[in-house]
Amino acid sequence: MSGPFTETGFGELKIFSGSAHPELTKEIAAFLGVPVGQARLRRFPDSEVSFQIDENIRGTDVFVVQPTCAPVDQHIMEMLVMVDAFRRSSAARITAVVPYYGYARQDRKDRPRVPISAKLVANVISAAGTNRVLTMDLHKAQIQAFFDIPVDHLFAAPVIIDYLARLDFPRLTLVAPDAGGAERARAYAKRLDAGLAVIDKRRTDDGTAEVMNVIGDVAGRTCIIQDDIIDTGGTITKAALALEASGAERVLACAVHGVLSGPVIERIEKSPIAKLIVTNTIPLRPEAARSEKIVVLSVARLLGQAIKNIHEETSVSSLFV
Repeated sequence: MSGPFTETGFGELKIFSGSAHPELTKEIAAFLGVPVGQARLRRFPDSEVSFQIDENIRGTDVFVVQPTCAPVDQHIMEMLVMVDAFRRSSAARITAVVPYYGYARQDRKDRPRVPISAKLVANVISAAGTNRVLTMDLHKAQIQAFFDIPVDHLFAAPVIIDYLARLDFPRLTLVAPDAGGAERARAYAKRLDAGLAVIDKRRTDDGTAEVMNVIGDVAGRTCIIQDDIIDTGGTITKAALALEASGAERVLACAVHGVLSGPVIERIEKSPIAKLIVTNTIPLRPEAARSEKIVVLSVARLLGQAIKNIHEETSVSSLFV
């Protein structure tokens, strides 16, 4: 990135990394043209977090990069300890950069006597001394309202759509894996001038099996299943089989957050999915990185530009298009 930073009331920009994704932090820092902050993040023998800042950060604008991916609780606690250290060391402002927000799928009381964990995590991040949050593709947009501090909510759509456009597939259809994802898939389809289909997922009358009905024209077309998170891969691999049975010529899948837990790699390898496209909001497991079907797109430039805009007090919403 060229050009010096605009002077602001928050002092010099500093970027620090937790242990969750140091490679992404390095990419962001390289884009910004600043070094990664000097600090030591370790663990005591009993697993408690040990953190020490090795440079003066008094009066600076600190950004802490830490996706709260697996092990989720460990990475959340690390971030809280780091934020507390920056606050006690007189940073002018502390922004938690959380490319993937753990616990986002626990955003409501869908059963009696359960917590709203996404709200709890928002509370503790704020209580630690965080001044603002920068995150990406929250599972539900209303999670922003769980915070009593400013939240900048980015979308990886420009990065993914640019990649899909360059593949230049004819007769393209975007597919929502369930009714809840239809709005997101529709936005992708509009940008790519593509068709739209939805998977209607329902149980049989006796509740023993799940039936995937395809709503929309997919026969002879390239179908891209679009979701925000791919975890164990059960839904998208079943959706891919349904699309294949409905005559789809080619099936791909894309998601912002590649959580990729449990048997997902084996499921993807055995499925009709030709390519799974994810971003690097979460580091890939080694076995996922070895898969020839998985393509990883970087969001470092997008996050870096957002950090620059936040630091210079300019518009972040301009990055949404």
